[in-house]
Amino acid sequence: MADVFPADLAAKWDLDDLAVTTIRMLAIDGVQKANSGHPGMPLGAAPMAHVLWSRHLKFDPQHPGWADRDRFVLSAGHGSMLLYSLLHLAGYGLAVEELEQFRQWGSRTPGHPEHGVTPGVEVTTGPLGAGVSNSVGLAIAEAFLAATFNRPGFELVDHYTYGICGDGDLMEGVASEAASLAGHLGLGKLIYLYDDNQISIEGSTSLAFTEDVAGRFEAYGWQVVKVDDGNDLKAIDIAISLARAEKAKPSLVMVRTVIGCGSPHKAGSAEAHGAPLGPEECRLTKEAYGWPPDLCFAVPDRVREQYAAVAASGAALRARWDETFARYEREYPELARQWKDAFSGSLPEGFADKLPVFAAGESIATRAASGKALNAIAQLVPTLIGGSADLAPSNNTLLAGQTGFQPGDHLGRNLHFGVREHAMGGALNGMCAHGGLFPFGGTFFIFSDYMRPAVRLAALSHFPAIYVFTHDSIGVGEDGPTHQPIEHLASLRAMPGLVVLRPSDANETVVAWRLAMERRTGPTALVLTRQNLPVLDRSVLGSAEGLLRGGYVLKDVSGAAPDVILIASGSEVELALAAAGTLAGEGVGARVVALPSWELFEQQDAAYRESVLPRAVTARVSIEAGSTFGWDRYIGSAGIAVGIDHFGASAPAKVLYKEFGITAENMVAAAHKVLHKD
Repeated sequence: MADVFPADLAAKWDLDDLAVTTIRMLAIDGVQKANSGHPGMPLGAAPMAHVLWSRHLKFDPQHPGWADRDRFVLSAGHGSMLLYSLLHLAGYGLAVEELEQFRQWGSRTPGHPEHGVTPGVEVTTGPLGAGVSNSVGLAIAEAFLAATFNRPGFELVDHYTYGICGDGDLMEGVASEAASLAGHLGLGKLIYLYDDNQISIEGSTSLAFTEDVAGRFEAYGWQVVKVDDGNDLKAIDIAISLARAEKAKPSLVMVRTVIGCGSPHKAGSAEAHGAPLGPEECRLTKEAYGWPPDLCFAVPDRVREQYAAVAASGAALRARWDETFARYEREYPELARQWKDAFSGSLPEGFADKLPVFAAGESIATRAASGKALNAIAQLVPTLIGGSADLAPSNNTLLAGQTGFQPGDHLGRNLHFGVREHAMGGALNGMCAHGGLFPFGGTFFIFSDYMRPAVRLAALSHFPAIYVFTHDSIGVGEDGPTHQPIEHLASLRAMPGLVVLRPSDANETVVAWRLAMERRTGPTALVLTRQNLPVLDRSVLGSAEGLLRGGYVLKDVSGAAPDVILIASGSEVELALAAAGTLAGEGVGARVVALPSWELFEQQDAAYRESVLPRAVTARVSIEAGSTFGWDRYIGSAGIAVGIDHFGASAPAKVLYKEFGITAENMVAAAHKVLHKD
């Protein structure tokens, strides 16, 4: 139970000083009780956080999903007790008992902020730099939706994105990528508060980080405002106001702070970073602030009243916004309908029926089919927005007839991320977190490595980002092993919450896009070919709709159980069909199973999986132009996996497939081996 703060003592304090100290004490109490966490950052950054939340941030805790709220991102997620203390005071329903259960099983106060776990947490942070890139995506979403939906007298979208970042955040490469992009795009409603305490885990940042941060951000095209004393509430307030006033540039507010501020023996040192202060140091710190040393998790009534008033002000703003939207709906009914669809994730009626269909016998790369499907969807869904990491002509991710999202044109739906895969992934997460958008991003499959941390956070956060990964195998050809993904399918399949789709032809690719758009519970990766593939004749083969179940019988034997099962995904399905034809001529009955998504197949019930891959048929061969890792799940101990467990080479694609044994002939030989094992 929380202790009660004496009212007579509280009355002697300046209210803002009392609030800042309350935040500091809640933070160190939470860390100390957990005997785990990071007290130094909250102690140093509490003043800037209080000024932001009490004087500038627009929010209504009773309606945390209000579309026009300001977004706050604690990129320095290790300082999570700072955010939890603010959410508690601001009325987000995070009880004191939750603060007391910091970092414990089942609590809503995990070690680092997690989207969907704690009310008021916009994005999952902790991996340094992630929140910086997420903030760029949030600001892109605000700017695009404002340009799309606002009308004179009806500013439905008019909010800021704020972040608190630290030295570690700004050391990470993704922060540089994201800040560079934000400066180029002129995201004037993006404001970072930089907790400039010059300490990292190993000691002073002078060990490794001596750059001119202000000069760097000015070169990116940012406004930079400096606050020399992190305890100067008035200076912080003025700096944030200056940042808000600059609409053409994002702003970095550099606040010089002291890590562990107030701790007699640990302030200003790395010792305050990542470990509890300890019982005695906690006591001494409280005494240094004039706080009763025996009180734990105490909140003075005056502070509760202050934050209740802030929340009430936000509720009034939200109520006025609701009235504005009601008038907007009468004035612009079609736009209001699009708004509601966008924020609910709804797709137009008959959406699937309006997607392209490809004729059997055509030859088309799945990346090209993807581009056609994407452009058809763009005509139906006005808040589909995205682009590529400087590869749109190769990824086929350009939306025809749409402008680029650029400074001065935030209505554009083509995002040019530049060669910034990691920032692209982080920005997609921010756009998903914001709501109202269907965001996608593309790159070569090999470069999914650069954005993997962002993909992982999307999966952890259940964000419905869509990834267009092209040039999916040694089919890349002459670009050689540096550009030929080998282990990437296995790697991404191992990631919980990510659905990986590797379609076998153009029509399966269209179904893959349909699934990705309909799937709102997590990220989806489309893994697509550079080389042309035949469009399969679905009048004699299984329907492309089978992709929705992850795996399906594409071609079966008639009248009897198959002798052998051939399993493939993507471009190798064509080879499996050819191998089945050869085996049929030899009197061997081969079932061909297309397995475009392991994740979706595993979600099917046992009876369906058994109908596709009956346990009684142990003779199985898989083929995929990538690592064989993991294929034993489907072929069993008696099966053979045809694949590549080494890096590729530079040569035409057909040569590589032949030289590395990714052929129908090799599959036939493997089938004979599994059929004749003793």
